[in-house]
Amino acid sequence: MRVMNGLLNFTTEETKLFFSAKKRIWAFLCILGVLCGESLLHAQKRLVLDLNRTIALANDSSLESFRTQNMYLSGYWEYRTYKANRLPSLTLDLTPAQYNRDITKRYDSGQDLDVYRTQQSYYAYGGLSVRQNLDLTGGTFYMESNLAYMRNFGDNSATQLTSVPIRIGYSQSLVGYNPFKWERKIEPLKYERVKKEFLYNVEKVSETATSYFFSLAMAQAEYNLAKENLASTDTLYRIGQQRHRIAAISQADLLTLKLDRVNAQNTLQNKASDLKRAMFSLASFLNLDKNTQIELELPSRPGMLEIPIDEALRWGRSNNPQLLELKQNVLEAERNVDKTKKESRFNASVNASIGFNQVADNFGDVYHKPMQQDLVAVSVSIPLLDWGVRKGKYNMARNNLNVVKISARQDEISIEEEVIMTVSDFNIQQQLIASAEEALDLSILAYNETKQRFIIGKADINSLTLSLNRQQQAQRNFISALQNYWLNYYKIRRLTLFDFATKLSLSDRFDFNGGKLIK
Repeated sequence: MRVMNGLLNFTTEETKLFFSAKKRIWAFLCILGVLCGESLLHAQKRLVLDLNRTIALANDSSLESFRTQNMYLSGYWEYRTYKANRLPSLTLDLTPAQYNRDITKRYDSGQDLDVYRTQQSYYAYGGLSVRQNLDLTGGTFYMESNLAYMRNFGDNSATQLTSVPIRIGYSQSLVGYNPFKWERKIEPLKYERVKKEFLYNVEKVSETATSYFFSLAMAQAEYNLAKENLASTDTLYRIGQQRHRIAAISQADLLTLKLDRVNAQNTLQNKASDLKRAMFSLASFLNLDKNTQIELELPSRPGMLEIPIDEALRWGRSNNPQLLELKQNVLEAERNVDKTKKESRFNASVNASIGFNQVADNFGDVYHKPMQQDLVAVSVSIPLLDWGVRKGKYNMARNNLNVVKISARQDEISIEEEVIMTVSDFNIQQQLIASAEEALDLSILAYNETKQRFIIGKADINSLTLSLNRQQQAQRNFISALQNYWLNYYKIRRLTLFDFATKLSLSDRFDFNGGKLIK
């Protein structure tokens, strides 16, 4: 009550001074809170990054880079499996023990009828085989050797062994589909695509890292501008109060200065939130601790680099994995046409083998004087009535091949168009960076000049606000020009897998032997 009574006894001028002092204290506390927040951030882990180091961290530590490496290794081992299938395979088949005790139906010649008898037997088997697929013919060459042991228990117990010391054979489809021929065409192309795709994804990671880098750079620039703007508006408001007391500016101009200060406080809080969000996004992408305090160093204006469109198209046609994938799709569609076409006809196959075998009641005789074993088998399968199923599958495969070829051509045109437009934008962007940098320097000089003229009373508040807005927009334009330049640079590397700055193919920087990625 005493305080209220004291306030009631204040004069109007004293009341204004009281509330004015209170507002100044409130503004001071806001600035102090921001500074304290910055002190807490600096107490956290601090990391200074430039663009090159950001990209290096992304390719070494980001989750996306781990996914890219494992995708490559998956394709690498698939190709190794294909190569292994072209080599001879050695297989050991074993049945160490098989015991049977059951009642079975047997023919009794003495009684001339079938009777049920109890049977007990023990059986063991071992076989060794070598097989080799032949790509040219689609057949399989094989060589086998095996030994079997059988013992019957009961009233008529007996022991027998049978052996095949060696058997050599060959099986071949005469008019059928040859999968080995198509694998020899497709699998090397698939592995080449996998290698190019790995490099493509590495550059995609670099491109994404560049985007996150400049998003944070823009947020940091906006935050710093907001800080400077708050300090500037607070200074101008205090100067405006002094000039208002001597009637140098109107009450409306003073309120405008006050409004600018309040807006600057709100803007600073919003920009601090945007900065935190952008910093969190970059730290998450780089697989860093989420509380890492990141400070960025903007790259300087790059040197002149003119990329010929024809050269970019040439490297894109030879290196782009998307174009290799289109070739692979066409080959796979042609393979399906060949398969359905041959399966729509009759099938014929041949299997021929020559070898030796023997049977005996002891191990010593089972390999003694083996008898020759010959086998020649020809099988034919002729579809007589299938209601057009095979013909329908063939027509579907043929139409699908036409669709794949048309789609491949359309995609090829789209990729070439993307290369042309990206290179054109990149070549123009270098001039835009120079213009944006010059505009930024001019806007800073213009704002400082307008600010000084306002302080001495030769410029109004509208001119000052307009000059500040131009400076902020020039800062945004400069960062945006740098961002577009580097995004286009890494996009060109991704589309062509060629570094035009060093004139080296990106494939030369990696060793794919052994499934290891060595930079």
